[in-house]
Amino acid sequence: MLFTSYGFIGFLIIVFAIYYLLPGRFQWQFLLLASYVFYFIADPRYLIFIAITSATTFLAAKKISDKKKSFDVWFKEHKKEYEKEERKSLKAKEHAAEKKIFLACLLFNLGILAVTKYTNFTIANINSLLSTFGRADGISFVQLIIPMGISFYTFQSMGYLIDVFNGKHEAQDNLFKFALFVSFFPQLVQGPISRYSDLSATLYEEHRFDWRTVSFGLERILWGFFKKLVIADRILVAVKAIIEDTNTYNGFYAFAGAMFYALELYADFTGGIDITIGVAETMGIKVTENFIRPYFSKNIKEYWNRWHITMGTWFTDYIFYPISASQFMMKLSKKSRAKLGNNLGKRVPVYLSSFIVWFTTGIWHGASWNFIVWGLGNFVVIMISQELEPFYRWFHSKVHVAGTFGWRLFQVVRTTLIMSSLRMFDCYRDVPLTFKMFGSIFSKSSLSQLKIDAFIEMGLTECDYLVVFIGMLVLVAVSLVQRTGSVRGKIATLKAPVRFVIWYGLFMVTLIFGAYGIGYSASQFIYNQF
Repeated sequence: MLFTSYGFIGFLIIVFAIYYLLPGRFQWQFLLLASYVFYFIADPRYLIFIAITSATTFLAAKKISDKKKSFDVWFKEHKKEYEKEERKSLKAKEHAAEKKIFLACLLFNLGILAVTKYTNFTIANINSLLSTFGRADGISFVQLIIPMGISFYTFQSMGYLIDVFNGKHEAQDNLFKFALFVSFFPQLVQGPISRYSDLSATLYEEHRFDWRTVSFGLERILWGFFKKLVIADRILVAVKAIIEDTNTYNGFYAFAGAMFYALELYADFTGGIDITIGVAETMGIKVTENFIRPYFSKNIKEYWNRWHITMGTWFTDYIFYPISASQFMMKLSKKSRAKLGNNLGKRVPVYLSSFIVWFTTGIWHGASWNFIVWGLGNFVVIMISQELEPFYRWFHSKVHVAGTFGWRLFQVVRTTLIMSSLRMFDCYRDVPLTFKMFGSIFSKSSLSQLKIDAFIEMGLTECDYLVVFIGMLVLVAVSLVQRTGSVRGKIATLKAPVRFVIWYGLFMVTLIFGAYGIGYSASQFIYNQF
């Protein structure tokens, strides 16, 4: 069910009305029902997958948590009966037993994700390899269901399981409450990837109708609709035209396409997240922020601390840190320092861990080599940037520009250009073609390409481009204001007539200038595919 569809709006109105009419103690149960209805409408078969993940993760985490508690009680009563080495052995055996349960659940659910999402990708690569050895008959592809949002709810569930295993919090005792955590419908489509400790703080509470909370949520939803319909879905027409006709649209147009896509992706993804957070907020539930003005970042590392934050922290906390601190990495670090010297050797484990993280990040985004190369491209840029830090320090000691507006602007533009160039792998979905189109920016660009008629032929009118441009200026202005606090909070301090003009004006702009009708479509959100 598309967030910007009439069906979703109708569904949301019904859910909202019933939610606040019910006694508070029944609200979370109703949200679970609504979430499963939402998933059922998408495809009834999806329910099997999310129910299996919810049940197996709940049971495994509960078993691990119960074993931890029972062992701790027993150990406190009997530890004096054992010597120090015996106590260590008992703890090790208990940890090993918990680890078996943990690994079984982890591998089972990640296995479901791998089979549904990556089977045909694996078969395609095997067939390609066989063809190089003259084997014409390859393995047949299989028809598999890929449940909506499986990457998001699987990672969210496994993050919970890992936290329980590591003792960060106890397991949830109620299967249905945990099922709601996994399936909460606003974030099921495209995230964010919530942590249990964050989302559960407000998910199960009783919430009374509060006009300020509801109005703030509705304002956030409206802002998301504006981004998606007025900007993302409109500029999408030009992006498609450039990508689908590479013979005509190369050179400067490839660069323009990368810039258009950067705007489209931002407006699309953040617009969807705004709707998610807004829907939850109308019901008093707090969902983690996923973006903090990423296009104001001064380097790639900072960018990834601002873009899709919950995904980045998931990979950092659950993949990078465990791998980099593993016994294998400790041994590798020791050997590397011995052979390569302390300065270079100590970086080998860090870069290897980062390589694994970025490879995984790439393939998480899609079962295709373009996403893998995109992920590794981020790794290479970050690695080069870290290696050049001594040069940066030397440069700034000679040229005192750090902290100036001009230098900060240069850093922001540089980061945007690098990230947009990397995203060309996402645009063209073909690695050789992406390199070809990127190369054409430098080899085929010319002033003769800069013709208004050529841009009009992409499917947008001059008025469309003007709407997109003004919309982009609004995004920039809001981002600048956000640096000093909540925009909605600041608007709330204004007089009622001014507030009405702002929000009613945004509503009318979205209604009038939203991309509807011939030439446009209420397209699915980009991150739905993940």
